[in-house]
Amino acid sequence: MLIRIIADLLIFIGAVFATAGTIGVVKMPDPYSRMQASTCIATLGMLGVMLGALLYAIFVMASASAAIKVCVIAMLIFVTNPVGAHAIVKGAYRHGIRPDKPMEVDDFRRDFDE
Repeated sequence: MLIRIIADLLIFIGAVFATAGTIGVVKMPDPYSRMQASTCIATLGMLGVMLGALLYAIFVMASASAAIKVCVIAMLIFVTNPVGAHAIVKGAYRHGIRPDKPMEVDDFRRDFDE
């Protein structure tokens, strides 16, 4: 019973972080800030959901195959989310989309010889 409560709490916390990421995408001023909000917060939100799902699969369902599937999905999310966000931001920079305020550190400039 305690494991079920902990799993539900982790899933709820993950959902709250994912919702905060969604609100951040709407409220942030430029594409770079939006991408940071969506990537960091959504990844953190998925961490809570995946930990809760893993606890649920192991202790409540007692299913090793479900636990392995949850682990594989979590690893794919943690690998593809930051890489995809980096590719999208680099593409936006290449097409001339810049933030509203000047960047303190501009690592992309050296990639495009500007």
